[in-house]
Order: sequence, then C-alpha cells, then structure tokens
Amino acid sequence: MAQQQMDTNQLKQAEASTTIAKNLITQAIEQSSANQLVAQEALKQASAEIAQAQTAISQVQSAMQTQPAQISK
Repeated sequence: MAQQQMDTNQLKQAEASTTIAKNLITQAIEQSSANQLVAQEALKQASAEIAQAQTAISQVQSAMQTQPAQISK
C-alpha cells in the first residue's frame, strides 16, 4: 500500500507540473508580441516543469514494472 501511495503522490506531482507548464506556455503566448524576454523565460520554466513531470512518470513506470503482478478476483 505504501508503494501505491508513493506512486499516487508522484503522479499528482506530475499533474501539477504539467498544469504549471500549461500556464507558463499560455503566458509565453500572451507575452510573445509584447515582451519576448518574458515569453522566453516562461518557456524555459515550462520546459523545466515538463522535465519534472517526465521524471515523476518514469519513476512510477519503473516502480510498477518491478512490482509483482497482482491478480484480482
């Protein structure tokens, strides 16, 4: 059960990171014509958030692959 809770927390972290990335990309689009430096910084931060999400998802996938398969009845 502890493993499942950890997986859930990591997936929630990935979800939060993708939400932040989406908001940053939206900000970059909105700022692209007005302030390119702000837009570039938002994209850089979005990229970092996406990398965090990918890491969390990869960790969950690895943990799931190493767990023995559970048979449900």
